[in-house]
Parts: sequence; C-alpha cells; structure tokens
Amino acid sequence: MQGRWAGVRGVVGRWADPLVLMIVAVLVLGLLVPADGSFAAVLDHVRTAAIVLLFFLYGARMHATEVRAGLRNWKLQGSMLAATYVVFPLLGLAVQLLPDHVMAPDLRTGMLFLSVLPSTVQSSVVFTSIARGNVAGAITGATVSNVLGIVVTPLLVGVLMSRTGGSTGGSLAATLLQLLLPFAAGQAVQPWIGGWVRAHPHLLKISDRSTILLVAYTSVSEAQTSGAWSHITWVALLVLVVVCAALLAAMLSLTWRAGAGLRLPYPDRIALLMCGSKKSLATGLPMAAVLFSPVVAASVTLPVVVFHQLQLATCAVVARRLADRDGQSV
Repeated sequence: MQGRWAGVRGVVGRWADPLVLMIVAVLVLGLLVPADGSFAAVLDHVRTAAIVLLFFLYGARMHATEVRAGLRNWKLQGSMLAATYVVFPLLGLAVQLLPDHVMAPDLRTGMLFLSVLPSTVQSSVVFTSIARGNVAGAITGATVSNVLGIVVTPLLVGVLMSRTGGSTGGSLAATLLQLLLPFAAGQAVQPWIGGWVRAHPHLLKISDRSTILLVAYTSVSEAQTSGAWSHITWVALLVLVVVCAALLAAMLSLTWRAGAGLRLPYPDRIALLMCGSKKSLATGLPMAAVLFSPVVAASVTLPVVVFHQLQLATCAVVARRLADRDGQSV
C-alpha cells in the first residue's frame, strides 16, 4: 500500500509542478479579482521593479566572459532570430488557411500578429535559467530579438496584413531602461558583488518566480478589466486555445530539433528552445494599440494573451524536466 501511494506521489510530483500550480492560481485570481484603479497602477510599478531587480541580479551573477561568449555565439543568435521572424510567421500564415466557421477572421488576424512579435525577454531568460541552459546566450538573443522587433514587427505587419505601423519608441525605451540598463549595471558591479550573488542562489530563484507570477496576474487582469474578452464565446475561446497550443507545440518541437540538427551544445539548445518558442505580451499589447483600430485591437490581442499564458505554464514544466535530465544523454 505504501509503495502504491509512493508511486502516486511520484506521478503527481512529476506533473503537478509547483510553479505551474502557482501560475494557474494567479490566473484564476486575475479573472475573479482583477486589479484596477490605483492598485493596478501600483502593481504595474511593482512588476517593473521586479523585472529591473531580476536583470540586475542576472548581470551581477554573470562573469563578463560569459556575456561576451553569448554575443559571439552567432549560430545560437542566428537560429533564435530565424525561429522568431521566419519560422513563426510562416506558421502564422498557415493558420490563415482555417475557414471562418472554425476561427473568426479577427482571431486569425490576431494569430498572424502574434507570429510576428519579438520573443519575450524576461520569461525566456528565467526558464532558461531554471532549465540550466545558456543564460548569457538567452539574454543577448532575446534582447536583440526584442530591440529588432521594434522595427521588424511593424514592417512584417505592413507586409503581411497590408497595414502601416506607427511609432513604437516607448517600447524601445522600456526595453532599454528595464532590461539592458539593469543588466549593464549588474555587470558593472559584478567584480565586487558577483561572488556574493553566486553564493546565494535562492535570491535569484525568488526573483525568477515572483516575476513570472506578477507577469501572469497582471496580463490576465489587464485583459479582464479592459473588456477585451467580452464578445468572445466559449467555443471560439476553446478553438483559440487549441490553435495556440498547437502553434506552441510546433515551435517547441522545431526549435529543440533544430538545436540538435545544428549540433548546438545542450545549454544552447535549451536557450534556443526557450527563446525561439515565445512571444512578448509586453511588446504585443502596446504595438497592437498603435497598429490597429481600437475595435480590431481587442480581438487581435486576445491570441497574444492566450498564447502568453500557455507558454508560461507549459515552459514551467519543460524547464523543470530539462533541469532534471542529464544533458550528456541528449
């Protein structure tokens, strides 16, 4: 009997990842008790502070040699950009072949918009860190993707959707101020505090998880309070979830196999998997407000929100399982 319960606990422990359970909990909380008013404004500042602290700690933890190696790794950086701006858009175009009675045109447009967004930075790097991948390569690759996306995404939207994009300078400023500047500051003080930060890994672990949970709650909360989902039926939402899940599964499979085909080291394969399979909600929402009319933007951003939550929950499991595997056996 004890052996039987031990087996059950083993299965539950394998699939019921604590981080996933926490993400699900904050998603439900965001739907039932969304932040609004002054609380939402305060929470937004807290999220920004958490992201800044996270990237400062990443910079303080890493030796400068690791960062330089990440920038010189052209094979990894090139494969990340190809996944984000070539493979993803091709799959987004394939979704457009779905008939109207399966997926509404505005949601298909949202899927195409999702496919041309840059990679998300913070969660890609966090999950790379949890999976024991190449964090330096993930930071440089995801950040380059995000900065290039300020230009590339509106360009692709104009080419693929016959629309013209507006200025997105605010997103670039946020990327520089919230991500690159804290990381550079951490690198600057790394010779003095780097040893202490590396000796206290629990600080980075707490920062990792709290940032993911804040992003998950605030994104759902913002969608709920804005009324972006009010006209979506349960059937349409279910179809959207299935299509987003299929897209995510395809990108996870393709990037993992591509890493093996390119003979990337195991830590680099993890970085490619995590960065090449994700899309940025933080960049997508403000860009949608510029590139689309308010009526269209509400539907277009829904696939971005759904995909974002799926990638957080799925990659939490994937990252933990990769961390438990022996990289030499893959």
